Amino acid sequence: MNCKSFFVFILVLFWATTASADVVRPALIEISVYTTGVVRIELRASVEALMTGINGQYTNTKQAPNAEEYDFYRILQADELHKEFEPFRQTLVEGIDIKLDGESIPLIIQSIDIPEPGYTKVPRISTITLTGQVDRDRKQLTWYYPQRFGDHATRVRQVDEANEKWHWSSHQWMKDDVYTQPYSLDEIFSRQSFFSVLKTYVVAGFQHILPLGLDHILFVIGIFLLSTSMKPLLWQVTMFTLAHSITLSLSMLEIFSLPSRVVEPLIALSIAYVAIENIFSPKLHRSRLWIVFGFGLLHGLGFASILSEFGMPSDDFALALISFNIGIEFGQLVIICLAYFGLSIWFKNQQMYRHVVVIPLSVMISITGLYWFWERLEILS
Repeated sequence: MNCKSFFVFILVLFWATTASADVVRPALIEISVYTTGVVRIELRASVEALMTGINGQYTNTKQAPNAEEYDFYRILQADELHKEFEPFRQTLVEGIDIKLDGESIPLIIQSIDIPEPGYTKVPRISTITLTGQVDRDRKQLTWYYPQRFGDHATRVRQVDEANEKWHWSSHQWMKDDVYTQPYSLDEIFSRQSFFSVLKTYVVAGFQHILPLGLDHILFVIGIFLLSTSMKPLLWQVTMFTLAHSITLSLSMLEIFSLPSRVVEPLIALSIAYVAIENIFSPKLHRSRLWIVFGFGLLHGLGFASILSEFGMPSDDFALALISFNIGIEFGQLVIICLAYFGLSIWFKNQQMYRHVVVIPLSVMISITGLYWFWERLEILS
């Protein structure tokens, strides 16, 4: 196999993987311990993934052996899926565990809130609320969420309703089949450390790009392909960063936002547009910077929807927002470095690089973007 054939094979393989990829998201778990002696757990996850055991070992749902069952569940209406979930209730309760000072406490499912199906390529997030009783003198809490249910991010809130005071812990990201590290229940009036908030939200931002942000990955690669020299590439990345930082901040401050049913199709269209421009334009034009800036505004609204689900600390809002942005930038830089050392560094002849890499890969990205755009229009129906 010659060099050209090898790279075409790699690009076709990449396109086949990304075009059919369906997202697998970690569960978000918030545990509230009240001074009244109640513990309340809000588990935000894909009920469809829980029932079929599709967890973090799969980069997309199509890889799972029971992908057809998952596809059946995700198109069901909310009341229909609720009925399908009923036999799984006991499995869920028996699978998880919460310990106070090393002693497990019984939990019951109080409610299950399942939204109607939207854009089915992104899992709908249902909220399962569990409750239990806890002695007020307990000092530590540990939580177990089995790996077969998926990766998860967990944090604990101590609540003193009588005095209107509360304290959030930092998140723990769990990818192994183990209990969390102990959460202290003695620090209701303390704040998270600077470095704890920084680490938590930098990791969250990075993971939203790699490996969870496939649409943003394709957009960054689309920007990269037409910029073989570093200066114009950095200008584009800077404009994209500036734009998504603006709308991410405005959305998180509740100044401006758009519904996901509008944002998601437009993000898909932005991916297709940049790739199509790569095909028909052999070099960069000044207008590209403003196009990238405009599309960056859209992507920022997409980032905001993820960050809203993750939650923000009220006493370190600015630090968390900046840290999340830093994580996104790290993720983008990693993509650019991988693309450079995996693709462009091997081609000294720019014309050959364009014919072997830029055009084939741009065609695949544009088809993927248009396919996603068409699929995401179902949100508007």
